[in-house]
Amino acid sequence: MTPAARVQSAIEVLDAVIAAARREGASAERVAAEWLKARRFIGSKDRRAIRDLAWSAIRLCGEVPENGRAAMLAVAKRDLAVASLFDGSRYGPAPIRSDEPAAVTGFAPAWLAERLAASGISPEQGAALLGRAPLDLRVNRLKTTRDRLAAILPVATERTQAPDALRLPGGTPVESWPEFADGLFEVQDTGSQLTCSALEVRPGEAVVDLCAGAGGKTLALAAALQGEGQLLACDIDRPRLSRLAPRAERAGARVETRLLDPGREAEALVDWQSKADAVMVDAPCSGTGTWRRGPEARWRLTPAGLARYALMQANVLRIGASLVRPGGRLTYVVCSLLDAEGPDVVAAFLARNPDWRAAEQLVGAGTPRGSGLRLTPWDDSTDGFFFATLHRL
Repeated sequence: MTPAARVQSAIEVLDAVIAAARREGASAERVAAEWLKARRFIGSKDRRAIRDLAWSAIRLCGEVPENGRAAMLAVAKRDLAVASLFDGSRYGPAPIRSDEPAAVTGFAPAWLAERLAASGISPEQGAALLGRAPLDLRVNRLKTTRDRLAAILPVATERTQAPDALRLPGGTPVESWPEFADGLFEVQDTGSQLTCSALEVRPGEAVVDLCAGAGGKTLALAAALQGEGQLLACDIDRPRLSRLAPRAERAGARVETRLLDPGREAEALVDWQSKADAVMVDAPCSGTGTWRRGPEARWRLTPAGLARYALMQANVLRIGASLVRPGGRLTYVVCSLLDAEGPDVVAAFLARNPDWRAAEQLVGAGTPRGSGLRLTPWDDSTDGFFFATLHRL
């Protein structure tokens, strides 16, 4: 495949990604994978090049581009090598017209950039949300230690702020390693690991992960329990929750799972009312802190969607709090940097519940925000998170 053909292919991938974003369809990763799957003749080197070109355009365009060509023209304006490939050659893109507009650049749609600025996110912090993320591992302390694992891995690693974290270059094929198959580590961002540390789980406790998903945080909590106590992982998403069992088996973790019916979560958890020592509430959110991994997500978010998230967050926080025993604790987490999803939700909860208080959190990273801490790629070299640990009196 010629370099010009790669650019044209990236334009076609972008067209598909933009269309999916407008109709709130599949993620860019899935769209690109499906596009490439239908073109098996494209080799692996070309596939990587096409993806890199497409993702460069996605990161560059704040507003939803009109089409893939406009998005790639934004890249061409900054990269003369890419601009030279709009040469009209066979399978390549047509030459650039003198009056042809490129997509508007920026780190987010205007309305969302304003919301982030109002939430204390500086332009530098916003731009860092679109950088390339490193690859972090969480060493599974049920089976090994950080020093032991670092000594046997086939690539060099570095430590981060989380006590069980090792950092590798992005794209390292860690899931093909025998150490992964043996359950010695999981892929988990340092920021996500720190939110689990904030709950301060201890062996022998009764713990609930209310919005467990596929179980990334659940397995971190299981490692903290060291095989002692109870751990219940819940979610309303059957496919995601079903992925937890094989992961737990590989990790050597004991986890009970429970599928919840939307709108009837409290009924399914009546046996845990006021009994948990610790509850993790990893609430559904806009994901503004994870744009390094899915930059097109910012094209999908709307003010109405953000309002819906805030209602869901207040609801799951209320449900999670009902499970905590007197003297117990809860950590509320969102991978968002918008105050409406983090500090504001916690402040409203504390105002309604005088028998709860916010606790001081010392996790070795983060900046105080409201009653909790904020992590950002710019300040902490992690994904973006807000989290707060609350104690029931």
